[in-house]
Amino acid sequence: MTRTIPFARITQAAGTRRSKAMLLPMPRAEVDRVCLQVHVALDAMRRGSGNVNAAQTLCQVMILTGLLAEAGYGEATFEQMRDAESILSAAFDHGRNFHVWALDEEGFRQFAVIVATYDYQMQRAPLAIITDAGDRLERFRAGKSFDQMARRHA
Repeated sequence: MTRTIPFARITQAAGTRRSKAMLLPMPRAEVDRVCLQVHVALDAMRRGSGNVNAAQTLCQVMILTGLLAEAGYGEATFEQMRDAESILSAAFDHGRNFHVWALDEEGFRQFAVIVATYDYQMQRAPLAIITDAGDRLERFRAGKSFDQMARRHA
């Protein structure tokens, strides 16, 4: 007599593997791929050849860096994030008005620190923490405030 395949156990084992993977940092190749995109965006903005996508990438990285630091991975101060937001806001205004997407030298230096912190976070933070920060960013982009998210998250 043929035995049926125990799909429930296979599914359970796969779920366990996924759960364990969420406790580990992202694989190095994936970290390198994600971080390379950020470094390319930062370099384009430094050289004055950025675009709206490069600026949006830096904006998302700024927010994710703050969220991951809040979760205990890396250092980011409120003042650092506030200054970075002002720099990026000016870059967006200048880009829309003059079609030149760039960061000045001081803006580049500040974002270089944020990007270095982001690199560290991507290498060290468990995938579950990164996924949660990404989910919070998506909810924020959908128009929900961080306060609403924090209350729901708690």
